[in-house]
Amino acid sequence: MIRVLLADDQSLVRAGFRALLDAQPDIEVVGEAADGGEAVEQVRAVRPDVVLMDIRMPRLDGLEATRRITDDPDLGEVRVVMLTTFELDEYVFEAIRAGASGFLVKDTEPEELLRAVRAVVHGDALLSPGVTRRLIEEFAARSKAPAATAALGALTEREREVMALVGIGLSNEEIARRLVVSPLTAKTHVSRAMVKLGARDRAQLVVLAYESGLVRPGWLG
Repeated sequence: MIRVLLADDQSLVRAGFRALLDAQPDIEVVGEAADGGEAVEQVRAVRPDVVLMDIRMPRLDGLEATRRITDDPDLGEVRVVMLTTFELDEYVFEAIRAGASGFLVKDTEPEELLRAVRAVVHGDALLSPGVTRRLIEEFAARSKAPAATAALGALTEREREVMALVGIGLSNEEIARRLVVSPLTAKTHVSRAMVKLGARDRAQLVVLAYESGLVRPGWLG
């Protein structure tokens, strides 16, 4: 069972998500929170696999709550997916840098939400399907200037190439077609890069790709 915690200050939103998720045979909602502080407390108490976290909440917002969760070594297995009303939310890229595994808009289709919850457990989730590569680049352009990252020296040339393709938003299947390799081989390269760089998941790999200068805003791949 995939254990999910819902964090949103609107009870109606939480009720809608709970109804959808609890109807699935492999997903269970194990808790709810109405603000960021309560979300952090709930996560420490019930240890969910996935937290669906609203960005804008009273007392403590979702961004700071996410940072507190991902900074806690005892919660290393918890994955946070940010929820936002607008795809162009100014905090999205910062949320991913803070440790979120991706984000979804609240009006996403039910099947897309379910796919994301299942995928993020395996480190595959990144961004809402409605978010384009151009949006990734826009947030990257607002991020801090690239800095040399010595850790990239641990990567093979192919792993750096694959990481750059992850950074511009390509899936494993798209990477496989680009490099003329099997999807399994592409996934293996991605996984090895994540391990070598200590990335929690694919979203963190994207952040590292931009912050190291391996990928630059404006690239379309």
